[in-house]
Amino acid sequence: MTAEDILDRAADAALALAADKPWRNVSLRDIAVKAEVPFAELYAEADSKAAVLAHLSARFDRAALSVDYPENSEPHDRLFDAAMARLEAMEPHRAALLAIAKSEGPLASASRFPRIARAILEAAGVPATPPRLLAMTAVWARVVQVWRDDEGALNRTMAELDKRLKQMAERLGRIGAGF
Repeated sequence: MTAEDILDRAADAALALAADKPWRNVSLRDIAVKAEVPFAELYAEADSKAAVLAHLSARFDRAALSVDYPENSEPHDRLFDAAMARLEAMEPHRAALLAIAKSEGPLASASRFPRIARAILEAAGVPATPPRLLAMTAVWARVVQVWRDDEGALNRTMAELDKRLKQMAERLGRIGAGF
């Protein structure tokens, strides 16, 4: 079994466990047992629940990074599509992700936002300069907040994303950091 296989199985197990019981009561050993991976092998690849969550987050990032864009498409459209691809990858795991976020608290969840923002920017072909990274992190934070309460077709989430990306472009343009 490769390291990637171990981490994928652990991520899937973590999601399943988080949907069934409070995340704070889930141990790394529980994840290994659920994943049917020897604990020592999981520990060698991920020595904490946070490391398993980082792998899970990277998996969702890959959804954004794999979007193909039409030639000459606008940065707004590419950013929108990349962010929505990530949200759509998260959607089947909504209950587990919300349970994890609630248990971790806002700071732990938000600590992953800059990496997510970088993936979305890079996926859209927009260089992740510091002002853009900061702005996209703020956009992502607000959009995820709306997503948490927007079940179904994600209409509110899409509207919020569109609005926040337009605001971001306008504000970055004002300081000479636009795209």
